[in-house]
Amino acid sequence: MAKNKQFTKRKIKSIPQFEPDLVYFEPDALEYPLGKELMERFKQKDIPIKMTTSHNRVTGIPGDTPAAAYKNAKRTFVVGVRKTLKFDTSKPSAEYAIPLSTGCMGHCHYCYLQTTLGAKPYIRVYVNLEDIFAKAEEYIKEREPEITRFEAACTSDPVGIDHMTHSLFKAIEFMGQQEFGRLRFVTKYHHVDHLLKAKHNKRTRFRFSVNADYVIKNFEPATSSFQDRITAAGKVARAGYPLGFIVAPLIRFDGWKEGYEELFVKLDQELGQEEREDLTFELIMHRFTKTAKRVILERYPKTKLEMDEESRKYKWGRYGRGKYVYQNEEADELNQFVRDQITRYFPQAKIEYFT
Repeated sequence: MAKNKQFTKRKIKSIPQFEPDLVYFEPDALEYPLGKELMERFKQKDIPIKMTTSHNRVTGIPGDTPAAAYKNAKRTFVVGVRKTLKFDTSKPSAEYAIPLSTGCMGHCHYCYLQTTLGAKPYIRVYVNLEDIFAKAEEYIKEREPEITRFEAACTSDPVGIDHMTHSLFKAIEFMGQQEFGRLRFVTKYHHVDHLLKAKHNKRTRFRFSVNADYVIKNFEPATSSFQDRITAAGKVARAGYPLGFIVAPLIRFDGWKEGYEELFVKLDQELGQEEREDLTFELIMHRFTKTAKRVILERYPKTKLEMDEESRKYKWGRYGRGKYVYQNEEADELNQFVRDQITRYFPQAKIEYFT
């Protein structure tokens, strides 16, 4: 461990586990054990329940302004059946995205779900887990003997809701039985205790999203504190899970070098040798689209998030759509600085990619 600097820990109150304000059910969801369990759970908690014909068409969520409607949608939980079983690709993280849930209770200003989910930012969970796992097994068999990786957090943060569904727990145990399958997910939440008991057989990589204090403070409302995330990371590493960190989005704010060095000093202080034995980092710089900028400013009109199109480089993506990223020199400097910090404090760790 590098021992050059020390930072004082600040006691921050932990956020409680998420509970929705309003729940919708598809009628077909009640034909599955998980659907029945969730109905009983929410009845016991006296949470308002409504029925909907489809988890893709939920109406009646209140809100007089875009910001208010969005906030209320983030507190709305929809229980449905996943009918589309063709898995999306999930490069560079994994071969496929496994669809356990969609939507997130967090309010990260920069999140790509702002536009990906469009007018459906509510949280959806899917109760036909056996169908989903059977399809995952098909994908695994198609690629044998190559390893097939599945990302469980492409469109949600499954850890933040798993105390209600245990879908992630079941996915971990399912993948633990697959010789050629691996599961991956990332979280900003620390509510991991029930997952420590899952029989993962080291076939699930448990990753935490981390960032400089400035980014967490200004752009990640309704998520666990940095300290709680790192404490949880220690727990899952000691439970035998391969551990990883996603540093995203990397943002060039005033004092960004000092801010990111502090991040890695704090990680160094918190992680013991056991937590470093199989450690990975993924680095993703900030990017945005024109549509995302418009939506973000509607939902978070006071955001400090820098989205100056003139100072950015336009990078073409799939389907003829592009995004604004940092200029090449700025991106290279950001990439190299963060890599240098990782090499300094975690020389044995693997940096999987920078994008």
